[in-house]
Amino acid sequence: MDLKSRINREKLPHHIAVIMDGNGRWAKQQGKPRVFGHRNGVKAVRETTEAAAELGVKYLTLYAFSTENWNRPKLEVNALMALLVETIRSEIKTLNENGIRLQAIGDLEKLPARSFKELMNAIENTRHNTRMTLILALNYSAKWEIMKAVKDLAGLVEQGKLTADAIDEDTFADALSTRGIPDPELLIRTSGETRISNFLLWQIAYSELYFTPTFWPDFRKEDLYKAIIDYQDRERRFGKISEQAN
Repeated sequence: MDLKSRINREKLPHHIAVIMDGNGRWAKQQGKPRVFGHRNGVKAVRETTEAAAELGVKYLTLYAFSTENWNRPKLEVNALMALLVETIRSEIKTLNENGIRLQAIGDLEKLPARSFKELMNAIENTRHNTRMTLILALNYSAKWEIMKAVKDLAGLVEQGKLTADAIDEDTFADALSTRGIPDPELLIRTSGETRISNFLLWQIAYSELYFTPTFWPDFRKEDLYKAIIDYQDRERRFGKISEQAN
């Protein structure tokens, strides 16, 4: 039985988040510059997005560029931004053909003007698609997101539009950049690292974590299938005991 046929379509995670890691180390193994790894990572993005949509996953979030990534060598950052523009522009047609809507989270207005413009154009051009939502986390930091939510809510309290007692988990979640998007049930990180790296800290409180040694450029549909099968084999208790969960 192949991996795809082992997946129970009735128990699919509605939302899968992925920390795409290992591009640089993959390129180093090939004796190539780090940018070579980022370019080859685009194929993994395409395959993962296609596989998720085919299965019926409704939301896929990819950690594409963190606020900390600006600290990388300028040449690499510039190449990443150019690759972002190139990839978004070339993939709009495919996204529309497959019914995939593009969204983005993060401090987007601080992206280079050209990158921001292409991103907004793609979001607008795919906004009517309903098969799956692909969310790119760009210039994203969970700490930044949480602090922004705190400041926004504090501002509403100051203006008398909200009372402190009215702030609960739902109110706070609505102040985050993922408002209206269900929390991920499954978080995948590639490359063998076992860190969260400042990604969706609020949203993954009860996510199942899956770590694979596969570098992102080598990640294919079968790797996604393995992660989903592993997820489906777990017992999700949310603080309850097994008998209650079942």
